[in-house]
Amino acid sequence: MISSARLDSSRPDQDTSRMLDAVQRETLRYFWDYGHPVSGLARERITIGQAPDDRVAIGASGMGVMAIVTGVERGWLRREEAVERLLTMARFLESAPSYHGVFPHWMNGRTGATIPFSRKDDGGDLVETALLLQAFLCARQYFQRYDPHESELRRLIDRLWTETEWDWHTRGGLKMLYWHWSPNHGWSMDYEIRGWNECLVAYVLAAAAPRYGIHEGVYHGGWAQGRDFLNGRTYHGIELPLGPDCGGPLFFSYYSFLGLDPHGLKDRYADYWLQNVHHVLINREHCIRNPHGFKGYGPYCWGLTSDDTDEGYRNLHPMLDLGFIAPHAALASIPYCPEASLQALRHYFGPLREHIWGECGFVSSFSESKGWYSRDYVGLDQGATVAMIENYRSGLFWKLFMSCPEIRSGLVKLGFESPHLT
Repeated sequence: MISSARLDSSRPDQDTSRMLDAVQRETLRYFWDYGHPVSGLARERITIGQAPDDRVAIGASGMGVMAIVTGVERGWLRREEAVERLLTMARFLESAPSYHGVFPHWMNGRTGATIPFSRKDDGGDLVETALLLQAFLCARQYFQRYDPHESELRRLIDRLWTETEWDWHTRGGLKMLYWHWSPNHGWSMDYEIRGWNECLVAYVLAAAAPRYGIHEGVYHGGWAQGRDFLNGRTYHGIELPLGPDCGGPLFFSYYSFLGLDPHGLKDRYADYWLQNVHHVLINREHCIRNPHGFKGYGPYCWGLTSDDTDEGYRNLHPMLDLGFIAPHAALASIPYCPEASLQALRHYFGPLREHIWGECGFVSSFSESKGWYSRDYVGLDQGATVAMIENYRSGLFWKLFMSCPEIRSGLVKLGFESPHLT
């Protein structure tokens, strides 16, 4: 068990490094102390005061892999124990049901059985699988010692990666990736993966796949033809290259970029560093202007993204603002606007701390207008927080993911430029 990190929030001169240590280390506990005892995979969510069930989430488990690697890098976990946990996860996944190598959104962490996400979503989820493999490839690059356990981990990751049938999700060769396939319902969900959203990494992985890859026409003819792909309009004096009005939820700017390094990443459509910085600035500026007059909003309290409300999980963004702030949204945006994110972090550790900080870091969301504070930690929130803070501090996952020869080949195939490709 990781010991709790403690901060004296009464000290106005609290050292930034210690503050970031506390957030990463405490949030890591979500995955390390509360990972499923059989599979090691990450819970979908944990509710304070309630015993968790056996439901685990594939995308959150990927982010948990990154959190565990962070724990080793920061000296909070022993390398050997981290490798053993990741081996437990990889061995379990290798034996669990998959659908053309693609994992479901949810599974039972004890048996591996698929847990339907919705009535027809009872098969492969390509985007959740992409989030998992993005992280596993980082782990493969990190654990490179000539040690039997690390060697086995690399072999298992390579098998999971190689056996994922990305091309199956083109439905027989269409210029499009589709999100879901079910052995019971086939393609009936009919959900096209079109941009701009959180799914860029799925196309990069699909193009990079060593066995079941896609050709570049799927990216240009599918992803780049989304209704909300090209934008070019200005919001609050800030131009937005891609995406829906005002940018959409903030997780668009970090889920794919946990591994993909946006620095100097460009293609014919956008400069992705500029895209993400401007998206974050627009989201923050909306909260500063606060057109609906929500209590607490301002330069130190911002971050609209999909998360919990008092009436359930909602897809929140400036065009649908219900007064709920997700702490992780500002924290996971720290590479793009570091001073603004650190201002938010100091604020969260100040007057809000007693309401939103606990043994697994910050809770999912809160609304000062309603006097409502979530009692839940959400796996995707916690994982994005740890990984993006680490990218801000050291660039660790950007270096690892972009060091994969397959990823570099996939980016070249799709026409990307990056300093990592020179």
